[in-house]
Amino acid sequence: MNAAPEPAGDWLQVSTSDGPMRVYRVRPADPVSPPAAVLVLQEAFGVNEHVQDVTRRVAAEGYLALAPELFHRTGGGTVDYADRDTAMGLIDAISPDQIDTDVVAVLEHVLDAENIPVQRCAVVGFCFGGRAAITAATSTLGLGATVAFYGPGVVAGPHAVLDRVENISGPVLVLVGDQDPTIPAEHRDALRAAADEAGVDLRIRVFPGAGHAFHCDARPAMYHEEAAREAWQLTTSFLAETIGKGRP
Repeated sequence: MNAAPEPAGDWLQVSTSDGPMRVYRVRPADPVSPPAAVLVLQEAFGVNEHVQDVTRRVAAEGYLALAPELFHRTGGGTVDYADRDTAMGLIDAISPDQIDTDVVAVLEHVLDAENIPVQRCAVVGFCFGGRAAITAATSTLGLGATVAFYGPGVVAGPHAVLDRVENISGPVLVLVGDQDPTIPAEHRDALRAAADEAGVDLRIRVFPGAGHAFHCDARPAMYHEEAAREAWQLTTSFLAETIGKGRP
């Protein structure tokens, strides 16, 4: 039996208060019912081939999948994995409020064009996008779910949002390697304590032996196959439970 073809993606343009933003979109071949959407928030290197591939993987689970170009204010495009200085400059240039603006713009498009309400939407982010996912969750009332793959800077730093955790309305899944120096144990403990105090459904999974960017199979030196496989299984189960097949 031949495998089902991978969903094909296209690009659309969404208006934001800071100008137009390109969004990579993939429609599911076999959508969940009722329909649901997942925003895939990029790493520090833009909506590159790897992020597009992850977006297609999300769509293969039955979700309308959309990856917004969060660097649209600084020209968009992608950055080579070797050019860390440029990537760091780009993420430093985007504020939590601008992330909120972009996520809300995509959610409004999904509601207007696809009739999918925010309660049936989730954000899944990686690296910078992991932090951006939690940032969005702290300001988007009613968001169905949030998944943050190794998102640094949530607890401390210029873009920290620990003081906004009480605003999170939906469940949050945090996935991090125990060898990731950007998210030390004390940061995980602080996030967990803030969530507990606020009554937020926060689940943290720590993967032994995995470092930062362990899910990125486009970076062999960072990729940790076992952790990546388990993290993706947890993510798809979490999405099914919160916005997908497991939700009545």
